[in-house]
Amino acid sequence: MDVNGRSDEDRIENGFNPEENEKLYDKNNKKGIEALSVEQIFEAQQVPSWRKQLKLRAFVVSFILSILFSFIVMKLNLTIGIIPSLNVLAGLLGFFFVKTWTNLLENFGLLKQPFTRQENTVIQTCVVASSGIAFSGGFGSYLFGMSECIAKQSRDICGFKNPSLGWIMGFLFVVSFLGLFSVVPLQKIMVIDFKLTYPSGTATTHLINSFYTPQGAKLEK
Repeated sequence: MDVNGRSDEDRIENGFNPEENEKLYDKNNKKGIEALSVEQIFEAQQVPSWRKQLKLRAFVVSFILSILFSFIVMKLNLTIGIIPSLNVLAGLLGFFFVKTWTNLLENFGLLKQPFTRQENTVIQTCVVASSGIAFSGGFGSYLFGMSECIAKQSRDICGFKNPSLGWIMGFLFVVSFLGLFSVVPLQKIMVIDFKLTYPSGTATTHLINSFYTPQGAKLEK
């Protein structure tokens, strides 16, 4: 039982404990702990339940970062038209904001739930999905290109559509769910059958995992 009222079982279930693993790192550094793979480091840890992965603080940070990233995506979309992968940046900023908040609470003895890598992944996924809609939803291209104002500029006053807010929401809802239905067969073909690596996803995985390894916890402090 620690000062915050958490049992040892709860600490293991909620993810990596930097204090305990840092001691392990210092004790076994000469024995080659640096050579351990990520799978070996986390194999003894239980994965938190989905209720403990979906936390209010994660959604608050995701909402703030989604607004910021949407402005960035729209700026790039309307200027150069090329959007870089934002997976790594979303994971990094999500870790920075929540870790700063949890460290502040821990200093005052108010921290009840540690910040786990699963929660970090939830933030990264929400931010990338929200900012992706700003680009793939056509806000900087075809969505407003079908309006009456653009039709008058091209002297085509017959075929146009003034997109209202309700129409845009319904359109984005349908487009987003089509992606869910297509990702399952694509995952089976591309990842499982052909064993292709997903560069941005793989890089994000290594980044988030590195925050919770003994070496990463030591550098983070």
